[in-house]
Amino acid sequence: MTPMEPTREVSVQRVGAAQPQNDRIAAEVPVALVFNGISHAVMMATPADLEAFALGFALSEGLLASRAECRGIEVLQGAEGIEVQLEVASAAAARLKEQRRNLVGRTGCGLCGIDSLKQLDLAPAPLEPPAWVSRLSPATVLRAFAQLPALQPLNALTGAHHAAAWVTPEGQIVRVMEDVGRHNALDKLLGQRALDKQPFDDGFIIMSSRASYELVCKCARMGVPLLATISAPTTLAVDIARRAGLQLYGFCRGDQAVRYAP
Repeated sequence: MTPMEPTREVSVQRVGAAQPQNDRIAAEVPVALVFNGISHAVMMATPADLEAFALGFALSEGLLASRAECRGIEVLQGAEGIEVQLEVASAAAARLKEQRRNLVGRTGCGLCGIDSLKQLDLAPAPLEPPAWVSRLSPATVLRAFAQLPALQPLNALTGAHHAAAWVTPEGQIVRVMEDVGRHNALDKLLGQRALDKQPFDDGFIIMSSRASYELVCKCARMGVPLLATISAPTTLAVDIARRAGLQLYGFCRGDQAVRYAP
């Protein structure tokens, strides 16, 4: 059986140490996402918060139009991996049959399983940012980043987990999700907000990663008005953020930040 533990203890030999020592490393296991009995994707992920992960993936990838289209989620542990079964509405099932793609997504992979360039969705609908976004200062964004390390227990153990955090307009972190994959961490955060029936425009997201185009697309699709990352964005991430009207920060470190869009 694949263990449902986010870390694993191993024996290591540190340079300069006389004896082997125990250390914690990040668990990375195959997680199959199954919709109405049909496998849609196999992702490599940290085996924690998998209900949130599956729902967040389905919503942020546009596979479900709303939280209401998901009727139930069940996590099943198997010998070769973990299966997350989602029962979805008939309308969603019909859309899935039209756009079905079987993929094996490596950690950090954004285009695995895309059959053709026509399947790329690089034009999310324009956002209507709430008024508080225009008043938000870079200092507020950086205040949130200063809180993040203390709220990453898995990364403190392993040094291998990304984090996605939900932040209030006042700069207070209220939820953090971790995963070995940055996309997965974001999907877990988005999925948990959907499970909690929380809005997506009453705060913003910070992440301990670079800003790839996929992260920007996922936020824009869900109506998140601002994304800030600790590392740099890509050109495509900036272009999509500007077209969508999503405020995008990068290089958020210490007292420094760069605003790229809009």
